[in-house]
Order: sequence, then C-alpha cells, then structure tokens
Amino acid sequence: MRWRVPLFEPDLGDAEIDALTDVIRSKWLTMGERTAEFETRFAEFVGSKYALAVNSCTAGLHIALTAANVGPGDDVICPSLTFVATANAILYVGARPVFADVGSRETWNISLAAIEAVATPATKAVIVVHYAGFPCDMDAIASWAQDRGVVLIEDAAHAPGASVAGRNVGSWGDFGCFSFFSNKNLTTGEGGMVTFSRPDFADRLRWLRSHGMTTVTLDRHKGHAHSYDVVDLGYNYRMSELNAALGLVQLENVASRNLLRKQLVARYRTQLSSIHGVFVPFVNHPGESAHHLMPILLPAHVDRNRVMGALRDAGIQTSIHYRPIDTFTAFRNRGLGPCKHLPLTHEIGERQLTLPLYPSLDSREVDYVCATLRDVLHAA
Repeated sequence: MRWRVPLFEPDLGDAEIDALTDVIRSKWLTMGERTAEFETRFAEFVGSKYALAVNSCTAGLHIALTAANVGPGDDVICPSLTFVATANAILYVGARPVFADVGSRETWNISLAAIEAVATPATKAVIVVHYAGFPCDMDAIASWAQDRGVVLIEDAAHAPGASVAGRNVGSWGDFGCFSFFSNKNLTTGEGGMVTFSRPDFADRLRWLRSHGMTTVTLDRHKGHAHSYDVVDLGYNYRMSELNAALGLVQLENVASRNLLRKQLVARYRTQLSSIHGVFVPFVNHPGESAHHLMPILLPAHVDRNRVMGALRDAGIQTSIHYRPIDTFTAFRNRGLGPCKHLPLTHEIGERQLTLPLYPSLDSREVDYVCATLRDVLHAA
C-alpha cells in the first residue's frame, strides 16, 4: 500500500550510497576498520569509554547480561511496555524477567518506585527502557543500583542522542544497548551497539560477539595474529562493514535529525491539544529526548482498531507501541503473566496509538494527521 503519510521513512541519501559503494570497491565486507571507526566515534558520541558494534540491540542485551554473569536463579527487572526483545534477552541467559509498572500516565518509563516495588534478594540486574526516546530518571535509578550492587543496563534502542542531567543515555549504566534497525533515528539497516566504561568487560564482550575467539579475521589478515584460541561460548553477533559504513554517515546527522523530530513533536502537541479526550505523554519531561516515537492515548471509550482502520483508509499509517509483554501467550505459558501489579501498563497498552514521525515529515502532513484523527474521533 502506498501511504499518504507512512509511519516512518528512513532518511537515506547519496552519502549513504557512496559509503556503501566504497565498501564494495574495497572488497572487505566483514567486520573491519570501518566497524572499529564506528565504535570509536559512537563511544565519543555517547560519552562512554568503549563501544562494541553488534548485529542487533537484542544481541547487545544478550551479551551484556552474559558478561555480567546474569543467569539461572537471577531476577532481572524490566518494563512490560517495551518490545519483546528486552525480556527475551533475559530468558536467553536463563534468568527470570520481573515486570515493573510505568511511573505514571504522564511518564511511561519505569520509575525507581516501581523498581523498588518488585525488587527481591534475587534481583541481579535492572534493564531500563528509554521509551520513545525519553530518558528514564537515571540519576535516582543508577544511584539505587550502585548502592545495592545491581547490574544496570540501559535499553536505549529509541534514544541515540537523548540525555538527562547533562549525561547522554547509554553512559549511565554498566551497559547501554542501542538499535540501528531501519526505523530507528540512526539506522544501519540491521545493527546495534553496546556502550560501557569498565575495561574488565572489554575482552569478554569481544569474545562473546565472535564465537569466543581471541582474534578476528582482520587481525589475521593484517598479520597481527596467525592463530586464535576459543576461550568462551560465543555467538555470531558481528556487524559488517556495510552496516558500519551506513552508521558512520548516519552518526554525522543524528543530532540534526533529532532536532527536526523535536520540532515535529511540538507541532503535534499543539494540534492534538484541541482534540477532546486525546492524551499526550512526556510533556515537560526532564532531559532531552531523541523523539523516536509520537505516542498518544486514545479516549477510553474508543475502539482503537476502528480508529486505526479509518486512518488507514485516509492513507495514514499508525501502529501500537506496545502490547505489554506479560500479556503474550509465550510469557503466560511460562507463568510470567498476566501481571495484576501493572495497571498503568495495561491501561496504556489498551489505548496507546503511535502516529507518524520521521525527519522528512512536514508540518502540513502533521496537520493532516491531526485533522483526520479529530474527524475520526468526532464520528466515534
């Protein structure tokens, strides 16, 4: 279907085409010098000492938990209002996801109070998610985790360039995990990054990324090594040079594109304020958002499927972020849901709607989306 206003549109141009062409002409496609440069520049961008490129944020979450020795018998607190990969990574290492409720109707991130409400002596780690690009209350959460010796992981899939209290997300926790999927603010098609500052994690994460091997193909190609050992149970989570080349170009523009997103969100908020019953979260939220998503709450009495269908008929693509993880069959079958202690999460999950947002969206299209939504709700 050709959308009049799609949900998202990747911001790609000649610079990305040229970067990919250069990689192909080099004839070195696997993880190499461009990947290393991308890691260096991304670490500088976030404000962490290290960055490790991987093939997805999910892979990053998995090896971060593994490097922190999280496993069977451990609880890991995370939100239920997130993409399922956040909780899947916990199950990969044999730990138990424990879902915390969102902080409030206004702020859809998990709060310190919500974390404390579900913490137990078995709590080994917390994964916070900077929902829609809006940073969590990292000062309070990081202090709590440090005092209790709890591993803190930031799922920053939505949030490259977001900051709070003068620090970029991805630099607060023991690990920050970023996604570069095609719909993200910074895209490499498929890809991710793990940021961290403790040097004792560096070798283990590199081994886990590439089959537990002590050297990689580029080392041997350059004559820096002639053999290798396998010292850990590793995975095939490497990033290719093609992905890294895209990432280097995208990284140059992510700040300016985040600013465009911010301006569009401001336009949305102005237009939506006149639509009775529609609630917009994260207004006056502390810190600087990456504005990855444009989420709203529909009025409680409205049939969301009918609204989405009417918007679709008008050429407007929408989505839902997210159905709570504890309501999925796979998690119910594991005895992990549904959870009665998540009333706000479930309310949001039933009424949430995501409107189109991407840097090349223009104000007239925002006005069209809001006017159409107003008409659809008026007819409901």
